[in-house]
Amino acid sequence: MAKYSTGGSRGSDGGGTCELCGTATEDLRTATVAGAELQVCPDCATHGDGGGPSGGSNRGGGGGGGQQRDSPGKRAAQKTARAMDAAKGDSTHWEEEGTNYDRDQLPYLVRDYGERVVRARQDAGLQREELAEELDISENDLLAVEQGRATRAGVGGSVIAALEDFLDVELAEE
Repeated sequence: MAKYSTGGSRGSDGGGTCELCGTATEDLRTATVAGAELQVCPDCATHGDGGGPSGGSNRGGGGGGGQQRDSPGKRAAQKTARAMDAAKGDSTHWEEEGTNYDRDQLPYLVRDYGERVVRARQDAGLQREELAEELDISENDLLAVEQGRATRAGVGGSVIAALEDFLDVELAEE
């Protein structure tokens, strides 16, 4: 299991413990591994990023001509970036339609707007699904309003207006 440098790997007798594998040795070397300078044993020095005596070996390239592979830290960052891009999914709708936040602006809401909607819906004898269908709004938007997170969920002002009209309740500050 890898250990991370705390700066105290060397003992008072000149020996110490490898910060990668944990081997006790008197022959520690400084190596840069994934961007961190560590005190490592000769066996682990080969895992270093650089090609020098204290930096370990160049583990890649294979193509000759001095070509070096990216450091493990850089490769990890690139993998993370690719994964994040893939997780975002298809963004063509944003590219085609753009964003217009003024189109359906959410008004300033009263402090207890979520509780008011729940109370009014229950007084009307409606389930959340029934009210959402009646108003032709997303059940997720209605849930966000009822939980008091309309702003964070990006609920539009038209949803608030429809709820105010149908349930005869005041949700927007005047």
